[in-house]
Amino acid sequence: SRSGGPWLLGLLVRLLVWGSPGAWASYLRRSSSCMPIPPHMALCYDIGYSQMRIPNLLEHETMPEVIQQSSSWLPLLARECHPDARIFLCSLFAPICLDRLIYPCRSLCEAVKRSCAPVMACYGYPWPEILNCNKFPADHELCIAAVSTDENSSSRRMPRASCKDCELEEATTAREILEHLCANDFAVKIRILRKNTTTTISDFDLDPSRVEVLKHGPLLRTEIPARLQQWLDIDATCVHNIMRGTHAGVFVVSGEVQSDKVVVNKAYAWQKKNRNLHQAVRRWKHHRCPEQA
Repeated sequence: SRSGGPWLLGLLVRLLVWGSPGAWASYLRRSSSCMPIPPHMALCYDIGYSQMRIPNLLEHETMPEVIQQSSSWLPLLARECHPDARIFLCSLFAPICLDRLIYPCRSLCEAVKRSCAPVMACYGYPWPEILNCNKFPADHELCIAAVSTDENSSSRRMPRASCKDCELEEATTAREILEHLCANDFAVKIRILRKNTTTTISDFDLDPSRVEVLKHGPLLRTEIPARLQQWLDIDATCVHNIMRGTHAGVFVVSGEVQSDKVVVNKAYAWQKKNRNLHQAVRRWKHHRCPEQA
């Protein structure tokens, strides 16, 4: 499986290494049974194994209940808050059908919570008590560990919540675009490249040869490429929405500077058909914002 294979292999390796279950790896209740993961259980279907235990580790007794409860987590996965979020959730909603219950490791829970809880908070949802990480076993016990090591890499940070959904704007009129540029701290024309298409969280690169600074505001012109690359790294969902599945694209983006990061508020696709955008960029060189007049 694309997403579940590495985890399943890692789990089997751990089962071979550990000869006896830890405190949390209790034997299955006699009432539990193995059932196929149904195709309409979108959260966990095609996760890397085909059979799951019912009741699950969240005490859901029936498959309809599992499907209903698990579907509420799909929007969080769409936010790409952590590459192991699906593994963590499916280990609870659809536990693999073995001769003992295998819980997620506490460190896996903590890693997912660290990246995903802020995203949930954006929409007014706290991290639920049923997923309290202290309930899960420590890493030295038999448990499901994290697959991703990105969080420990200095070259890649987990995305952080921006608490806003970025989408491409329609270039309505040149005047309106100029007003947006005036209202924001910075505005640049950039080219974005998608580095991969195989992992849960997409990586994006800024093409340093295609950075045209329209407005730098409180930023130094020389620091803008690095700040924008930081934005590409930590706000993957925003960039994903802007890219709309393409592998490369040129965009005019504008936003504000917030302490140690930049936040993009507006993004326009640089295309021939966007005549209003082309006109606004041409006029920008001689345009005076209201506070400058």
